[in-house]
Amino acid sequence: MEDLVKFVQDEFVTKKEMAEFSAGDTITVYYEIKEGNKTRTQFFRGVVIQRRGSGSTETFTIRKMSGTIGVERIFPINLPALQKIEVNKRGKVRRARIFYFRGLTGKKARIREKRS
Repeated sequence: MEDLVKFVQDEFVTKKEMAEFSAGDTITVYYEIKEGNKTRTQFFRGVVIQRRGSGSTETFTIRKMSGTIGVERIFPINLPALQKIEVNKRGKVRRARIFYFRGLTGKKARIREKRS
């Protein structure tokens, strides 16, 4: 039964072409917000903490600092309101899920940039 559900999701759910990114990268996500009958585009820029799931149920978590408070947001890859994803910086990290990043502040919270 699970194979059938996975097959249907892979075949019939439309996939958007998004930029490749992984944990440690700094990205900007542009998404649409509906307010009444108006729509506007808002962006969220931060460090990718994790990517989880596969196929149509894949999600990614972004963390940014808003003043002294950390703000995290989880986005599904196939969110219809998602317009585009820009990769600002490629980060060099040793793990796929960098939850330890939540406890770091100041200079310790820097992620080294990947050499091209």
